[in-house]
Amino acid sequence: MVFSSIEFLFYFLPVTLAGYFLLKRWRGASNIFLAVMSLGFYAFGAPKFFLIMMASIAMNWLFGLWVDRVREDRKKAKLALTLMVIFNLGLLGIYKYLMFLMNSLNLWFGLRLPVPQITLPIGISFFTFQAMSYVIDVYRGKGQVQKNLINVCLYISFFPQLIAGPIVRYQTVADEIQNRRENLDDFTEGTVRFMRGLCKKMLLANNLGLLVDTAFGLETAQLSVVSAWLAACAYLM
Repeated sequence: MVFSSIEFLFYFLPVTLAGYFLLKRWRGASNIFLAVMSLGFYAFGAPKFFLIMMASIAMNWLFGLWVDRVREDRKKAKLALTLMVIFNLGLLGIYKYLMFLMNSLNLWFGLRLPVPQITLPIGISFFTFQAMSYVIDVYRGKGQVQKNLINVCLYISFFPQLIAGPIVRYQTVADEIQNRRENLDDFTEGTVRFMRGLCKKMLLANNLGLLVDTAFGLETAQLSVVSAWLAACAYLM
């Protein structure tokens, strides 16, 4: 599901906004609702990778609790942090780089090692580094540990930046998760900003994308210098 799709604009977004503002008086309930909708957003686009993200959320929540509990013991805290980094980078490495590594070993050393066919989970880089940011901030004392799994889940899976980022540090939004305040001015500003971005996407980016796709689909011999520059500039835009 992309933000310019019919499913998002006319179904997901209105339901999410309506449900959130109905529950906004109850912070815990609204956080649960946003977390469920964010997980549903991800599951809609990548149902077979849903459990991978849930495992990442649960494990990093546990790592955060562990780091906070042993914070005064530097050796134990560093051990917990090290294991957290190994888990997250290991998960990322398996899904993003294992095929490349196996192909490279076969090419360099003339081996015939089996290469697993692994599909890259959508947004794995973003939610992996986002989760690591949470535990690292807890370790550094720059963020309060969240004993509530729902709050950690909301931070990592929040749908507006789950798929394409940016990576947001936990300490940046920690207060917003529990103590945010809604008002009409902020809502209006957000709506205008969303509409501007949607127009840029629908009117500019999508049409420039047609030029880029056409140019990238040509053989090198068929692509003139002018066409190559036009495609490069369109891709930049």
